[in-house]
Amino acid sequence: MDYIFLLGLVGSLIIVLGAAWPEAKDVKRPTKSIKNWLLAIGGGCILFIYAVLNYQQGGSIFFVFLQALVAISSVLMMINASDKVDMIVITTIGFGLVIWSLYLFEGYNTIFFIFGLSGVGLGYALQMGTLRRSVALTLGSALVALFSYLEANWIFFWLNAFFVVFSMFYVYKGLINKRTRS
Repeated sequence: MDYIFLLGLVGSLIIVLGAAWPEAKDVKRPTKSIKNWLLAIGGGCILFIYAVLNYQQGGSIFFVFLQALVAISSVLMMINASDKVDMIVITTIGFGLVIWSLYLFEGYNTIFFIFGLSGVGLGYALQMGTLRRSVALTLGSALVALFSYLEANWIFFWLNAFFVVFSMFYVYKGLINKRTRS
């Protein structure tokens, strides 16, 4: 097992643990959330390094784009930027990465990546515990998983497949909570 794959595996395990970690409803500051720290360290740091090293070994540049957006989204999440600021920053950066992705267009698989990138980045930045955060993470991760499968990048495929499952759980919880409040 080479060190790049091992790094990706460790980052994936940390981020999957973060996805599975229950969201605390009483956390006022994101920096007090274990879940947020796991997501930020796993996705914003370790997997970013993995994506860069993987690219240098011949992997897809698109995973570097994804992890760069996740890193930026993690910073926005940890500083507790408002959803309005999140939307502006993520939309601007995401739009730039989408344009760059279209410029580097490697086939129609790239479209799955572009929409997945937008969903994951938005999901990271939106307020904790909201249904729209869970939906954005679920849809974005599903599209990135599809792209990863088509690119045969098994670290990102399994990571996003697990992330879809955990995010769907939070969508389900959010829908149940919404129904009981009505």
